[in-house]
Amino acid sequence: MHQEGFTSATTGPDVVPPSWASTDPEQRGNRSRHRAHPQSDAAPVPRGLTGTKAVLMPVVTVLTIGLVFVSVFLAAFHTPRAHRLPIAVAASDRAAALFDVKLQRVAPDAFQVERYQDADTARSAVEHRRVYAAYVDTTGSPRLLYAGANGLAVTAMVTPLGRDAHGDTGTIQVRDILPLSKGDSRGLSVFYASFGLVLAGFLFGQMTYQLAPRLSFRQRVVSLGIFAVAGGLATALIASTIFDAIPGSFLSLVGVITLMAGAVAAGTVLLIRVFGPVGVPLGSIFMLVMGNATSGGVLPPSFLPGWLQPLASVMPAGVGVRAINGLAYFHDDGVGSAVVILSCWVVLCVGAVFGLDRIAASPGIVHVAHRGKPPAHA
Repeated sequence: MHQEGFTSATTGPDVVPPSWASTDPEQRGNRSRHRAHPQSDAAPVPRGLTGTKAVLMPVVTVLTIGLVFVSVFLAAFHTPRAHRLPIAVAASDRAAALFDVKLQRVAPDAFQVERYQDADTARSAVEHRRVYAAYVDTTGSPRLLYAGANGLAVTAMVTPLGRDAHGDTGTIQVRDILPLSKGDSRGLSVFYASFGLVLAGFLFGQMTYQLAPRLSFRQRVVSLGIFAVAGGLATALIASTIFDAIPGSFLSLVGVITLMAGAVAAGTVLLIRVFGPVGVPLGSIFMLVMGNATSGGVLPPSFLPGWLQPLASVMPAGVGVRAINGLAYFHDDGVGSAVVILSCWVVLCVGAVFGLDRIAASPGIVHVAHRGKPPAHA
């Protein structure tokens, strides 16, 4: 029996007889199979882990990150010691040799004496963070110059040298020529500000794929740019303007912090793009743990173990912290290199993501990905 006006739910608005009314067995089978496999534009819902893997994988992943954090931070800070901390000396050969000998008696291998011609060049070396203190004895009035902006740990190490330089028979004048900002009495504001932005950059890289996995490359780059600029502006406003904890040019601080946030976010995005879900714990280990432990925000890199020191000059956190300290206290020390290194992080990571997206979208890859799937209108 043929029914006029029946609309099939699977084939569209055309008037067709229902499959149960057809006298052709093959046609009934085809229609039945068609209803069993409806086509949909919706993304498939991932099933996730099940069974033993679902029980153990979160435990293993989180414990790995936590134990790496504990190991790296304890290795860096459980008993921090200076390793050949540079100290400028502008004095006669006899006075310089005597000062060097007494430094080695106080803390062997902790300090490295560097000779300077006069008091002005030695002072300039302290102000530009080429050295951490300067012993000056060119006019018969010996004095020790240091920068309190290097943090309390450095101050605690170098200020006793004023007494030890002359032994128990006398002391010399000790002067802080670059004190910390009044809004940063402990010298940790740069570390807290950078740690917050590094954490935000990692979370951005993670969430951009979790919340919006179908974003186009251009949209993802725009989102990254908005995050970096907004993060730089907000962090500089809070740390520099509201709390007066980080002195220096506001716009320069915004620029450096923006680049640091963008570099961390781009690095995390690339790790997740390459390794998928595994990129999240990898990002937390490399960007958060290794980056912040070697940033120099708690102690200068000279206090780090030898195997961690090189990371301070290449990781976004370490490069950014040095540049922020340079803007705040040390006559722009590290700013130029930070702009170059952080820009390279952003460009190279974004470029790598672009290349991977283009490869994944190439006709050959798409053909292989769809091989074996049923046609759209079976």
